[in-house]
Amino acid sequence: MAVVLTAENISKSYGDRLLFKDVNFGIDDQDRIGLIGANGTGKSTLLKIVLGQIETDSGRIAQRNSAKIEYLSQNPSLQDDLGALEQVLSNGPESFQIVLRYNEVCTAIAAAPSDPKLIKQMEQLSSEMDRVKAWGIESEAKAVLGSLGIQDHTQKIGTMSGGQQKRVALARALMRPCDLLVLDEPTNHLDVQTVEWLEVYLSQRKGALLLITHDRYFLDRVTHVIFELAEQTLFRHEGNYSYFLESRAERQETQVKQEQKRSQLAKTELAWLRRGPQARTTKAKARIERANELINTRLGPESTDQVNIDMMHARLGKKIIEIDSVSKSYDGRKVLDNFSYTFKRSERLGIVGPNGAGKSTLLNLITQRIKPDEGSIAIGDTVVFGYYDQQSMDLDESMRVHDYIVEHSNKIETPTGTLSASQLLEKFLFSRQRQWDLIAKLSGGERRRLYLLKILIEQPNVLILDEPTNDLDVETLSVLEDYLDNFDGVVITVSHDRYFLDRVAEHLLVFDAEKKLEEFPGGYSLWLEEQKRLAEQVSAAPTQAVSEEAPAPAPKKRENTSKKLSYMDQREYDSILPKIAEMEEQLEKLNAEMSVKHDDYEALQALMEKQQELSAKLEQTMERWMELEELVEQSKS
Repeated sequence: MAVVLTAENISKSYGDRLLFKDVNFGIDDQDRIGLIGANGTGKSTLLKIVLGQIETDSGRIAQRNSAKIEYLSQNPSLQDDLGALEQVLSNGPESFQIVLRYNEVCTAIAAAPSDPKLIKQMEQLSSEMDRVKAWGIESEAKAVLGSLGIQDHTQKIGTMSGGQQKRVALARALMRPCDLLVLDEPTNHLDVQTVEWLEVYLSQRKGALLLITHDRYFLDRVTHVIFELAEQTLFRHEGNYSYFLESRAERQETQVKQEQKRSQLAKTELAWLRRGPQARTTKAKARIERANELINTRLGPESTDQVNIDMMHARLGKKIIEIDSVSKSYDGRKVLDNFSYTFKRSERLGIVGPNGAGKSTLLNLITQRIKPDEGSIAIGDTVVFGYYDQQSMDLDESMRVHDYIVEHSNKIETPTGTLSASQLLEKFLFSRQRQWDLIAKLSGGERRRLYLLKILIEQPNVLILDEPTNDLDVETLSVLEDYLDNFDGVVITVSHDRYFLDRVAEHLLVFDAEKKLEEFPGGYSLWLEEQKRLAEQVSAAPTQAVSEEAPAPAPKKRENTSKKLSYMDQREYDSILPKIAEMEEQLEKLNAEMSVKHDDYEALQALMEKQQELSAKLEQTMERWMELEELVEQSKS
């Protein structure tokens, strides 16, 4: 392994706000690193220091002389007048420039095939293409663009949506040869299939990788090192995200024990000081110094950097939301067609589908921000909406953080008592000092966290989350998921985040290719497996002429769980729990082996693949057990 970059004692503050101090780390050419931390801890700042875009207050970054770094920012700068392929190859290495010139001459020759000057240029550029081995570059760039959903390689950047531009920028970063690839939220604006492709691509790519992402499945499958920014320093954890959770819990437990021990010693020494020792010997003076150090120095963090969500919500009546035969069109394109649905108490609904299918339109119809063209939507009298949308349009940047919350409520009722706005903000990781900053000074993630707090203090009983995982840090998402577990109102979620949907959605509404909504009685990963199974059935079916007398068989539907329990089902049910226990034990052994071999990259990669394969098998077995459990219960009734 070769070292690409090292950081030595780097520190960074903004004004009197310290982000991190005396941070040290190294990045080798085989490292695949996920950088995580609460919003506002300085993740993007650390990336910019690594890239040399901003200066440190102290310390230095040492980069290998020949090392090349490529960076994908959250807001990439592209040229509006270039086509997608041109943008990917522009300002690149010599081979990229030769490919672009070759394409230009090819286009010119198509218009003037007999031009001797162009023919000579073509011959020269062909030799250049041979010299730099560039013949596969264009096809590779087109393949990457296609995999990212950009099929028209000539479309101008200026005519693309923001999501399309981000995909072109991602293709540009992936195509450029480099020793360290730095990606800031690469999965934003990507659908599930594209994220899965990116996981495979990055796992096979050579060179170091450093990325920020909220996608925990992505972190688990792509990274084998976690950099955690917390407590104004950086912790390095060998292993993927799952291993990091265990490692962090162990560290925090150790810190708690150390702090308890320090606190007890400090009390003993404080009692000794108060007795006023008479002899001011050298030994006594040394003890006084040690006592003062114990009293004034914490061994544990002042904050666990964990958001605490504990809110009341309004009572929800029997009637909630009733959608009756609703249709909606935009510019002649029908988004919803004769759709009906009745929400039930404590419902956990996920809404999925491709970008532009109509997911946000459905949410805006439910909350009556827009009206249907046909049909009706009836809202219960007790319903209180909490709508976490993608725009966060009501954040006034000229306001201070504290005033923004006070404007909505200065005293907030919680199950454990009344909190002031300032106390509640502290629970949401806004320190007393930070509360008096202007919203304009907050990071994107901090604004989203503040916006989430504002929604929750309004005590909604129907919570609507439109892409909540964009910009929220992993810690906040984890606590939000825990909060939703105990929330007995209705939760409606639109998200591309597989982990989040698996945690919060019990069943789905799916926009299919024809923009029709179909209900799926299960979680997100189960739905993905079902789609893969159906696709495999279609591809495996023999191609044959189909007559009107012998229509093609319909795709196999999910089994009707109301059938009686068969003898074979009972035998499978009797044996399935021991199988689950055995797989769980195997997973524990794999995790233990990963912790032992964290320095052996090849062995760790093989163990991670086994872990992922076994986890998928365990999930399928658990799902089958749940199906059999339902059959057993039905056979008893």
